[in-house]
Amino acid sequence: MVLWVFGYGSLIWNPGFDFDEKLIGYIKDYKRVFDLACIDHRGTPEHPARTCTLEQSIGAICWGAAYCVKGGPEKEKLAMEYLERRECEYDSKTLVEFYTETDTSTPIVTGVIVFTSTPDKVSNKYYLGPAPLEEMARQIATATGPCGNNREYLFKLEKALYDIEHEEEYVIELANEVRKQLDLPEEVKTLLKPVVSRVLVKSQAHASSTRQRVFVS
Repeated sequence: MVLWVFGYGSLIWNPGFDFDEKLIGYIKDYKRVFDLACIDHRGTPEHPARTCTLEQSIGAICWGAAYCVKGGPEKEKLAMEYLERRECEYDSKTLVEFYTETDTSTPIVTGVIVFTSTPDKVSNKYYLGPAPLEEMARQIATATGPCGNNREYLFKLEKALYDIEHEEEYVIELANEVRKQLDLPEEVKTLLKPVVSRVLVKSQAHASSTRQRVFVS
């Protein structure tokens, strides 16, 4: 038996468990949203952070990384125990199909586990729901917890998507709004702004663009 897990948030740049293979690709009919509360890593119960979850959206795609764990039941068990502790704010595990650029019509892996959250504030105490961009940015700019601040999580996600050559406008827009919200000296804010140069990267829609970004957390 082989275990596959899809990461779309911090798992992209920091899986934290022993894996045997990593593939860059996407899942269909889901979009990334910052609608989940984090109260023990990058936030507190009094001031929760906002972290990623997935929202079903027909026709959407969500880029990330799929990790394969081989080596038998014990190795898979250790990986899942770690992930369930780390992803404790997600109340569901969903099986999805995983695609890569080599074949957009046929999944390269099926039965991939992804941690998701029920979009219901009554049954899921960690679900915050959507909010206006400025309100979300203020929350992300100021929340902090035992594992660091919330804005670092967002900036690292922005950079991780850039590194896999599939930037996401939603993440970029939110990160830029957080930069505006930060109460920092002007010279530091300048460092946090994206810098444009002539470097070709791929966008989520497989089109070409000529932006390069500098990321500072």
